[in-house]
Amino acid sequence: MAISDKIRDSIEKSSWIRRMFEEGTKLKAEFGADNVYDFSLGNPDLEPPAEFFNVLEKISSSRVTGIHGYMPNSGFTDVRNSVAEKIKKEHKLEIGGNSVIMTCGAAGGMNIIMKTILDPGDEVIVIKPFFAEYGFYISNHQGVMVQVESSPDFSINIDNIKKAITDKTRGVIINSPNNPTGKIYSESDIENLGALLSSKTPSGRPIFLIADEPYREIAYDGKAASPVLSKYKNAFVVNSYSKSLSLPGERIGYVAVNPQMTDHDLVLGGLNLCNRILGFVNAPALMQRIVAQLNDVSVAVDVYKNRRDIFIKGLRDAGYTFTDPEGAFYLFVKTPTDDDVSFVRHLQKYNILAVPGTGFGGPGYFRLAYCVSEKIIERAIPKFKEALSTYKG
Repeated sequence: MAISDKIRDSIEKSSWIRRMFEEGTKLKAEFGADNVYDFSLGNPDLEPPAEFFNVLEKISSSRVTGIHGYMPNSGFTDVRNSVAEKIKKEHKLEIGGNSVIMTCGAAGGMNIIMKTILDPGDEVIVIKPFFAEYGFYISNHQGVMVQVESSPDFSINIDNIKKAITDKTRGVIINSPNNPTGKIYSESDIENLGALLSSKTPSGRPIFLIADEPYREIAYDGKAASPVLSKYKNAFVVNSYSKSLSLPGERIGYVAVNPQMTDHDLVLGGLNLCNRILGFVNAPALMQRIVAQLNDVSVAVDVYKNRRDIFIKGLRDAGYTFTDPEGAFYLFVKTPTDDDVSFVRHLQKYNILAVPGTGFGGPGYFRLAYCVSEKIIERAIPKFKEALSTYKG
């Protein structure tokens, strides 16, 4: 066999998101893009804010010597200091640039954390449903993913996490606003989780809290993602500009470390080394300089909110059941059968592309990404209604 057994197995189990995206490509070729309702991939359709292009034009025209050369693996010092100011406001604690590492997106950040903290067989707890790639990030570094159920409203279930902790537990990943549910974890949930992990952390070997926050800026109805770094000493925050500035293809993000973390300098040294030896080397130089000037800029969140509101009214009127998302741009909808894959296949007959909840550890649901135009959502609603009425299970 030309490839490893592990990768062959991973291909077979690979992300449902990409699989449905590929199905969409086939349908669009057959029926035309305007006749396919593709809610499969969380690829922002909003253009980056105008401020981004202004800064891009200014910085890209610079001829300063060495501007495109290597820099420290952790990123430019001035960029890290600027990002630290943003983090200080969001997480309500004093933090400097020496606690920040610029990364190749949130995915790059998650991987350097896993590489730094995991020994073979160490366990990382994830809350169901969860972003489908977490299992790969953990497995990449010989860790074991442990899935725990959330509460019925998708909030953190502290008792379930408590039961899942063992002497091999090395980390807990949280994602708020959540992909795929849109849930925003309350401040009390974060405080209770921090208290639990503090009580379970043995001397010298902490259980880390890893907050994956690429949707932090996309929140609705006055809600906001809770601070995390100020709630627990041994916490990481991972973020990117893929959603907040609509820059997923630019692969720019960061990891922030609580300045009071156990062995802070050693952990930063590990992250810095792993940024290099995993092949990222450093985050893209041009993008680092750009995002450092856009701390207070984001896409028009009201556009996503309007789409959410159109979608939830239309789907609810059509007979579907779900919890209203509080952030991000996803709906996690109950299927009329336990076999969510079967229902998603049924939706394809109506040229609707969704992702089975099974891919997120949430069978019996399907995910819809509403980072598409209002026109597509409105045209799709009657198709959803027809699909539900004709499904025989």
